[in-house]
Amino acid sequence: MLKLHDFCNRAPPGALPVHAARFVPSPPGLPLQADLRALADWMQADHRDVIDPVVAAAMAHYQFETLHPYRDGNGRLGRFLIVLHLLHSEVLTEPILTVSPWFEARRQEYYDRLLAVSTDGDWDSFVTFFAKGLDASARQTLKQLNALVRVQSELKEQIRASSIRADSAHSLVDLSIAQTVFNVKTAAESLNLTTQRVRRLIDELCELGVLEPLDASTRNRRFYAPRVFGVLMQDG
Repeated sequence: MLKLHDFCNRAPPGALPVHAARFVPSPPGLPLQADLRALADWMQADHRDVIDPVVAAAMAHYQFETLHPYRDGNGRLGRFLIVLHLLHSEVLTEPILTVSPWFEARRQEYYDRLLAVSTDGDWDSFVTFFAKGLDASARQTLKQLNALVRVQSELKEQIRASSIRADSAHSLVDLSIAQTVFNVKTAAESLNLTTQRVRRLIDELCELGVLEPLDASTRNRRFYAPRVFGVLMQDG
């Protein structure tokens, strides 16, 4: 595996900042492309007989972040690849695990653990940290899913208690959970209804307080369910 490079000293006067950089990513070019292909192949292979899937996901994550192939977005993409890897390993059956909040809240320790693998070969500490993050993230994701189910039920009960009788109003609640933010056209296509019908339903649900417009634009307005957003924005 490649290694993160540690340059912890101050750059001498007149030297380039890279001489004081804590991390220097792989340079662009054919070697980087080859390493990315090798990583992708390794992630798609079945290692479950010899490597625990969580350990394998930790190893792949370290390697991707070490390659650091893009100018921006490596962290987000790396965390997304964790979920894909766990799906491929059949640890997950749906791509619903959210790992970013836990790791983002511990960014400095996360960087330190990655670097310690390179400088000291300290895989145990990194894998333990990584597994702890997945465990906490899974528990938080389950908590959010249960909260979303409760909100879904309560919003539908609110509709049943109103004068709205269309079953499609309940489908709009489902859409607000599945897609979170949507416009009239998207909702019409998802529910197989005319845009005119969906527009009326959205207006009724806005009057009821189930939905709200996300922006004030009169054209292509987007809508969301505030209570759904409230659940998704909770940290713990």
